[in-house]
Amino acid sequence: MIFSTLEHILTHISFSVVSIVITILFINFSVDEIRGLYDSSEKGLIATFFCITGLLVTRWIFSGHFPLSNLYESLIFLSWSFSIIHMVSDVTKHKNSLRAITAPTTIFTQGFVTSGLLTEIHQSEILVPALQSHWLMMHVSMMVLGYAALLCGSLLSVALLAITFRKLLRILSQNNNFLNESFFFGEGKYMNERNNVLLSTSFFSSRNYYKAQLIQQLDCWGYRIISLGFSFLTIGILSGAVWANEAWGSYWNWDPKETWAFITWTVFAIYLHIRTTKNFESLNSAIVASMGFLIIWICYFGVNLLGIGLHSYGSFNLH
Repeated sequence: MIFSTLEHILTHISFSVVSIVITILFINFSVDEIRGLYDSSEKGLIATFFCITGLLVTRWIFSGHFPLSNLYESLIFLSWSFSIIHMVSDVTKHKNSLRAITAPTTIFTQGFVTSGLLTEIHQSEILVPALQSHWLMMHVSMMVLGYAALLCGSLLSVALLAITFRKLLRILSQNNNFLNESFFFGEGKYMNERNNVLLSTSFFSSRNYYKAQLIQQLDCWGYRIISLGFSFLTIGILSGAVWANEAWGSYWNWDPKETWAFITWTVFAIYLHIRTTKNFESLNSAIVASMGFLIIWICYFGVNLLGIGLHSYGSFNLH
């Protein structure tokens, strides 16, 4: 009873703080950036992190096992993992670029987990025999940490693609306007346009330099975070194979969860291969990582909608 009450208190506090943080960020986005408000939102995310940590510990003590036995608990741990990545990004050199990705991701998952939308799978249950193993913590924690890191790294690649394509569209638009005006208004107009272009060269070059630096930062940090997530995912798949052999007598059974985990691993292995080859193109690797973003959600969340296979205990019903 005490643990259940404490769990509800921590959940409500966490959701309340997340709601306040969302309001602060919306105000900060709508008007000129206010440093004090931004610092308050960061403190709010840290407070929510400690609430979710307390929630995990409470469920661990109450249930007697590490809280990763169903989808709700894995979402709590995913939210906790995003919070860790966000706080680590605060101490990096280019923290503003990373915060723009990690902060919304952290807020969304924390708000979703603590909103009460998952009440049907909220209660902690007795572990099924297949989960009563010391491999539970090793396998599931590595998989969820891998998902969190890969999702953050993939979002950095999505941001890289958005900036790159927007830059290309602007260049094409400027070139078309310049050609059309020079064609219709003759040589005199062409000379005036040319002079205007030369006068604004320094402005555009500085802006393009900033964008080039930002793209390089996004590519570099995306590669680092995805490499970390790929390592976690590899350890999780290997430990899961050993656990499966102990529980079911086979290292691999090709059920939906295992199949999509293998597809996810393959996609990010292709990303790392492209990224580590000589004269690589950041655009090509970013496209692969962006595809991986969708595949991760299919593997982690979409497969649970089916409710079939050896991992069906992590599913939920849509009523």
